[in-house]
Amino acid sequence: MKLLVKAPAKINLSLDVLYKRPDGYHEVEMIMTTIDLADRLELTELKKDEIRIISHNRFVPDDQRNLAYQAASLLKERFKVKQGVAITIEKTIPVAAGLAGGSSDAAAALRGLNKLWGLGLSLDELAEIGAEIGSDVSFCVYGGTALATGRGEMIKHLPAPPTCWVILAKPFIGVSTADVYRRLDLKGIHHPNTAGMVEAIKDGDYSSVCENVGNVLEDVTLNLYPEVAQIKDQMKRFGADAVLMSGSGPTVFGLVHHDSRMHRIYNGLKGFCDQVFAVRMLGDQHKLD
Repeated sequence: MKLLVKAPAKINLSLDVLYKRPDGYHEVEMIMTTIDLADRLELTELKKDEIRIISHNRFVPDDQRNLAYQAASLLKERFKVKQGVAITIEKTIPVAAGLAGGSSDAAAALRGLNKLWGLGLSLDELAEIGAEIGSDVSFCVYGGTALATGRGEMIKHLPAPPTCWVILAKPFIGVSTADVYRRLDLKGIHHPNTAGMVEAIKDGDYSSVCENVGNVLEDVTLNLYPEVAQIKDQMKRFGADAVLMSGSGPTVFGLVHHDSRMHRIYNGLKGFCDQVFAVRMLGDQHKLD
């Protein structure tokens, strides 16, 4: 039996860090939404009781470091599954980009294997398991739009944001999330208006969404990697309605309402940056078949 599952990327419309917790994690408030840029996973049953990761992307590990592998391993161990699986990952989401590609792959593996192995788990149960793999995995299990708190695993669902284009640009560098958090000065940050963003989304107010974007990690990454700052400046200059770095970077995204302006920004960035995408936000949460 084979199963195909989509693993969409996410962007952070707002990312705030409140304090460092006793367990070493940071307490965060993040508003995330999934976008129509997705990896695709093909899950194939194996007779041999093993987990096999297949990818043609040299930056994707094919062993226990892979989050989809960890998802499969966790389900096998917890529910005493004796079937093997081959997970083929077709990457479209850039690696180490601040778009939760690895986390979304893990979440897709959880949803797909739940069906393939007949485990009968709910999305809530899968999200709880996902939290053991990584902070963004719980959100990626659900998809849609949400306010994530704690270390990112406590999810409060929100309506879909107003429809618009999302233009993504990623330079040919990777950013270490742990390094960015390590360099973050919690005393000197300007906190975004998370409550204002929640209200803007609930009201379907595109202008207010654009006014309330914010990411406390942005200054750290921009100081470390000037090319990220250059992309942000270019996107603003080309006329995006709002521009922000997603996650710990290095991907920068711009929100654009009008098709003509989207094409102008997209074409302008293509000559300036390695990976550029123009996609829509995905309004709906995932559903289990």
